[in-house]
Amino acid sequence: MSEEKTRYSDAELEEFKQLILEKLEKAQKDYELLRNGITNLDGNDVMDTSPTFKVLEEGAATLSKEESGRLAQRQMKFIQHLQAALVRIENKTYGICRETGKLIPKERLRAVPHATLSIEAKNPKR
Repeated sequence: MSEEKTRYSDAELEEFKQLILEKLEKAQKDYELLRNGITNLDGNDVMDTSPTFKVLEEGAATLSKEESGRLAQRQMKFIQHLQAALVRIENKTYGICRETGKLIPKERLRAVPHATLSIEAKNPKR
């Protein structure tokens, strides 16, 4: 009977690191797009429209900026989680459930690379 692994191998950690770096790059690009939308760096504003539509567009723009702000905050949180996962890879603690101490299955980590809980720890039986 083989003993249960307590951590992922360096090769496995490297595979996860590449996956996280790809997701991090995309997440940072998405964050920049959202930020540019909020600060109007793309030049898309109501200043060049007629006064009739200006009030409606400003209202819509405010709502859009608020939504973009929320999305940008979520995106930044996601980026921080990915960066924390990279630190865990460097410490060789990546993929270990913080509740059970067991390895989180690879399938879960591929789907949610910043996961710190296994499914059983996340959804305890009642």
